[in-house]
Amino acid sequence: MRFQRTEPPAILNGQEAARRFFSACFHPGIDPRERLWVAHVDSAARCLHVECYDGEPESVELPVRDIIVDAARLGSAGIVLAHNHPCGDTRPSKADCSAMRRLARASEAIDLTILDHLIFAGEKCSSMRRMGLL
Repeated sequence: MRFQRTEPPAILNGQEAARRFFSACFHPGIDPRERLWVAHVDSAARCLHVECYDGEPESVELPVRDIIVDAARLGSAGIVLAHNHPCGDTRPSKADCSAMRRLARASEAIDLTILDHLIFAGEKCSSMRRMGLL
C-alpha cells in the first residue's frame, strides 16, 4: 500500500517559522527531561524528516553521527535543531556550544547547512543563529 501526504510539508525558512513548528514539541512542566528535535530540510526549506532524541533532566546528547547519517540518507540540504531547557534558562550551555561545534565540523564535510538551533524554556525561545553562535 502506498501512502500519500495529505498536507504540504512545513517550510522552516526562518526563526519564526521554526519556532512555531517546534513549539508544540515542548510542554513546560509536563516532562522534566531535555529533548532534542532535528528537522531535515531540502534546499527550499521544506521539511523532509523530523527526529526526536530523549535526554536526561539536565542534558541531552547531540548524536552527531546519527544526524549526519540521516542527512546523507535523506539528501538533506540543511537541518534545524531545537531542544528544551526545563530549568527555564534559554541560554546555551557550554556543552550545547561544544556539541554544535562538533556538528558544524561534520556537517561541513557533507555540505549540510545548520540553519538554526533553538532553545526553548517554557514560553521563551532563543536562537543560536541570532546569538552569533552558528
